[in-house]
Formats: sequence, C-alpha cells, structure tokens
Amino acid sequence: MDRRLTTRGLERRRQLMDYSARLFARNGYDPTSVTEIVDGMSVGKGVFYWYFESKESLLLEILADSQRSLRRLQQSYIESEADPVRRIELGIRATMGWVGQNRHLWGLFRFAASEERFAPYLRRGQQTAVSDVVRHINEAISQGRVRQTDPAVLAHAILGVTNQLCGTFLVEQEGSPSAVADAAVDFCLDGLLGVRLPV
Repeated sequence: MDRRLTTRGLERRRQLMDYSARLFARNGYDPTSVTEIVDGMSVGKGVFYWYFESKESLLLEILADSQRSLRRLQQSYIESEADPVRRIELGIRATMGWVGQNRHLWGLFRFAASEERFAPYLRRGQQTAVSDVVRHINEAISQGRVRQTDPAVLAHAILGVTNQLCGTFLVEQEGSPSAVADAAVDFCLDGLLGVRLPV
C-alpha cells in the first residue's frame, strides 16, 4: 500500500506489525484473525485496513521488513572488513545475534517457506543472501584462500548450516547466540579453508 505516512502513522504501522508478528508466532498465522489483532491493540478494523490491505499483505510486509532488518545488521558488521573470510564469519555472527533477538520471527519464516502463497517472496531474500555469500567466497577463491569449487554450493552450505543451527539451538533450545555462532563459524570455516588459521 503506497501511502505517505506521518511519523505517528509510521509508528502505529510498526506497532501493528510487531504485535501481529508475535501473535502469529504464538497462535499461528491461519488461526489468527484481523479481529484478534485489532482487539488486542484496542483499535478498530479501519485502523488496520488503513495500513494493510489484508492479513496476507501484513505478513508479507513483516517478512520483507524482517529480511531487510537482518541484512542491514549483517552489512553493519562487515562494511569495514577487507578480509572476505572474516566477512563470512561476521555475517554468521550477525545472523545469530539477530535471531537471538527475534526468535519469534523464526517460526514465521518456516511457515512462509512452506506456503506457496508466501514462499516466492521469502525466496527473493534468500537469493540475495546467497549472492552476498557467493561474492565473499569468490573473492577468497581469487586470493587462493579457498579451494576452487562452485561458490554457490559453498554459499548454500554455509547458509544451510547457519539456518539449521539457528532453528535447533537458538529457537528450539534458546541457546546463547554467541556460543551457537562460535560453533557455526568453526564448522563453516573449517569446511571452507580445510584448517583454521590463527587470526
């Protein structure tokens, strides 16, 4: 929905998104109605439909905003780092930190990935993540630090390991983001480099 919003309007829209994301995570997307959302926030349905065309458009915006938020954090971690391998490590650490702060969103990502009505939107963000990692791997390959291999395969492997560890040890077991990040970095970089070199 393309509307120019005031600062107050942007804040109200953000409140609706944050509240709805937590409600979806707790009760499930399909069972949660717009009525429950507006009743829980003590606003009318007109307020909801001023900001969002439908519950589906709301979830799509939550997913897109979450992916943007994660990518911004990753970029802030790596923007001043010249070493491509270190950038991969910092990206993993940023991801773990973000998931640790946003565990409730993980279930929404998994739900959306399993639903054809939402999966294509989620895949766009995933493709961007793969492209980012491929860029770092290509640079490391050109420096002779990573063996010659398909960088897309390595990127998917790194993201797969990171996502699996996030889901199991951060979300399901509510582990420490830094400890899970250490495990992910050790596993992924050992796989990339064959042997970890002292930093």
